[in-house]
Amino acid sequence: MERTAASSVRIEPWSDSDLWLLRRANAPELMDHLGGPESEEQLMGRHGRYVALSADRTGRGRMFRIALAGEGEAEAVGTIGFWERTWQGREVYETGWAVLAEFQGRGIASAATRAVAEQARAEHKHRYLHAYPSVANGPSNGVCRKAGFTLIGECEVEYPPGNPLLTNDWRLDLHADR
Repeated sequence: MERTAASSVRIEPWSDSDLWLLRRANAPELMDHLGGPESEEQLMGRHGRYVALSADRTGRGRMFRIALAGEGEAEAVGTIGFWERTWQGREVYETGWAVLAEFQGRGIASAATRAVAEQARAEHKHRYLHAYPSVANGPSNGVCRKAGFTLIGECEVEYPPGNPLLTNDWRLDLHADR
């Protein structure tokens, strides 16, 4: 496969059959900046939330699997989505992603993040899409930069709940000209 796979990236709605992908994305090397892998019970809860969010058509957000189109069936290589949250007194969308280790470094996460921003923009609901990667997660901060987000500054978020995490607040204006 070529060095960059970004041109073949697509996002597909999360479905009940994607639990295996969530389990793969729960690998220690992918969860290192997020407090470590989740238990099976936590994964089942997350999967249920992903399925419900993808079925919701009220603009609260959507979850997707990241897929690489090729000859035949697309290969699932990661997860991405956007969801509502209250940030500094205002309703915004938040995004987050995970690309399986063997597919990293090819521009896949940046392409998927641009695609999910388009999905959030199409909702015509919130002005901003935020991402909060750990300040220590250079690759995810790079994804934000490449996807056109603006660095607002450092902040502390709880993830998982009860665990303070020093992150960067990246923001994308969904109303701005592309």
